[in-house]
Amino acid sequence: MHVSRYTDYAYRILLYLAVNDKRINMAEISAYYGISHEHLRKVVHNLSKLGYIQTYKGKSGGMELKKQPEKINLAQIFIEFEGQTPIIDCEQGNGCPLIPSCSLSRVMAKAQNMFVKELKQHSLADLLHNPKMVRILAS
Repeated sequence: MHVSRYTDYAYRILLYLAVNDKRINMAEISAYYGISHEHLRKVVHNLSKLGYIQTYKGKSGGMELKKQPEKINLAQIFIEFEGQTPIIDCEQGNGCPLIPSCSLSRVMAKAQNMFVKELKQHSLADLLHNPKMVRILAS
């Protein structure tokens, strides 16, 4: 499995906002993680559109969590940011002679389902039970 940088940044932003319970601007997150402002802008826009964060414009603008960490499911974020494209996408038109009887695509689909099933069992709040990580995020 591969989690895209886009999804990774979404998780990181949510963690930062959850620990720093105040309005945060993109420059602060960009500096903290060393992520370009442009990459963050796209992720923040999507998190806002999906209802995870509230954004504010203007001089005192920024963002903050809109949902409680307990209500932010890790699988839901993964699905919303990554989609549900199969790891191996075997379509009839790709010319592979194994399509009618391929075991690999079935195994990969099962592995992907198990990955998402594990994520479904965890919320953002579960990640915050790590005191060392919380201290680092709060500093």
